[in-house]
Amino acid sequence: MSLKIRRLSPQEFALNAGPLVDIYISAMGYDPAIRDGRIFSWRREVIRPGFTALIAEDASGVVGLAYGFVGTPDSWWDRQLRLALRKKGELSAEETEVLRSYFEVAEIHVLPRMQGQGLGRQLLNELLWNAPGKWALLSTPEVPDESNRAFGLYRSMGFTDLVRHHRYPGDDRPFAILKLPLPLS
Repeated sequence: MSLKIRRLSPQEFALNAGPLVDIYISAMGYDPAIRDGRIFSWRREVIRPGFTALIAEDASGVVGLAYGFVGTPDSWWDRQLRLALRKKGELSAEETEVLRSYFEVAEIHVLPRMQGQGLGRQLLNELLWNAPGKWALLSTPEVPDESNRAFGLYRSMGFTDLVRHHRYPGDDRPFAILKLPLPLS
């Protein structure tokens, strides 16, 4: 099977947001009723500083995606991040540095039938290669003993804990927020 990783322009990403959100819904097990709201949100994110989007394609079409951008205090996720860190207590010097210069891995998803084949690693490596910022941040649902492919991937790449058990509005699951120093080694 021949896989190809390809960068999308912001315009291509916006035009293809529907099928990309479908991959997200499938990979995360979300209710398809959120589809229109997610498409609207993803299309708005193409104007974020440093916006970068990738897709993975095979003969059947798009099988994975990753996108991110520079973290800025005007974003919903940055506000959630700051709230989560404040709940932990006073910010450490490292946490303060993270907030000053990070690349947010907004989404990385692979169709369930394609998971476990290294595609997520390829997407993440390509997305973070030369990413602006001193840190890469992402969040992932908590699972017992970190026993899923996502945690396995993130840990194997060197991501460490920034915040654990954060609850985002609109999602009942707790999430881990993980950090990785940049540039990639």
